[in-house]
Amino acid sequence: MAMPLRQTIKVATYLFEQKLRKREKFPLIVELEPLFACNLACEGCGKIQHPAGVLKQRMPVAQAVGAVLESGAPMVSIAGGEPLMHPQIDEIVRQLVAKKKYVFLCTNAMLLRKKLEKFTPSPYFAFAVHIDGMRERHDESVAKEGVFDEAVAAIKEAKRRGFRVTTNSTFFSNDTPQNIIEVLNYLNDELEVDEMMLSPAYAYEKAPDQEHFLGVEQTRELFKKAFAGGNRRRWRLNHSPLFLDFLEGKADFPCTAWAIPNYSLFGWQRPCYLMSDGYVPTYRQLIEETDWSKYGRGKDPRCANCMAHCGYEPTAVLATMGSLKESIRAARETVSGNRG
Repeated sequence: MAMPLRQTIKVATYLFEQKLRKREKFPLIVELEPLFACNLACEGCGKIQHPAGVLKQRMPVAQAVGAVLESGAPMVSIAGGEPLMHPQIDEIVRQLVAKKKYVFLCTNAMLLRKKLEKFTPSPYFAFAVHIDGMRERHDESVAKEGVFDEAVAAIKEAKRRGFRVTTNSTFFSNDTPQNIIEVLNYLNDELEVDEMMLSPAYAYEKAPDQEHFLGVEQTRELFKKAFAGGNRRRWRLNHSPLFLDFLEGKADFPCTAWAIPNYSLFGWQRPCYLMSDGYVPTYRQLIEETDWSKYGRGKDPRCANCMAHCGYEPTAVLATMGSLKESIRAARETVSGNRG
């Protein structure tokens, strides 16, 4: 795991505080969506299927920052849509960083080089560029040629200017272990991004492509083969060791979707950013008024094949914190990743 040591300490301190306060449900990272509009139409995405009037809306800065502060989460993932299309995205980031929140701005990077001058490098801020494969595979995934090359150029320029750059890769049933190995080797060894996230795709109901979402056993087999030969220890993956165990079937966990809540133009989305069973105006209402016992594999058919990080990474983190053995294991991999 390659999370910076300062961030690791802050998150661990935050988790310890929640335990002391005997809080059973709390946010680890907020998925903030200040708009739904995007400049791409990815085959596996169900986030841009809103009416034109909704796609034109942009969340006010005060509303975006206020929601994060209300939740109390130490980390924020700003997504969408394409957040760089928001005219005040730099101000949202600036205010959150000023509050010492760790901010990850998720982007397809098509606008990144044009917008870099609006941002300032900070240990509290990173761009998270979406990369689903090498050139042909990635461009197929986003349904547009040239996107991979622009993303690579943007990553190089951002790193040249001193920004932390991470990547987020989503994999489908038409991916192979070799696909995963090739792209993560490239990101890790050649582009030298700071850290990488990966996730099996979730079956959005409105996604254009409904044929290539992974099942549980497919997911486990895919990642088991991709991680073989010591790859997962060599790659700078921004995941807990237990979540990586989960992906390849060495461990299993219940979903804790409440730990990575989604806040969008509609409010706090229940139960998670992958499913839409209504919205509430406050995080407290989300926690207290949602029947969390209804969700997860074996409970809701929509959850049957889900192994996405938004539901299971926080479970793995909490399991790590509750085990001395796993805490030592995670600490060793954090130190190893920072040295690498």
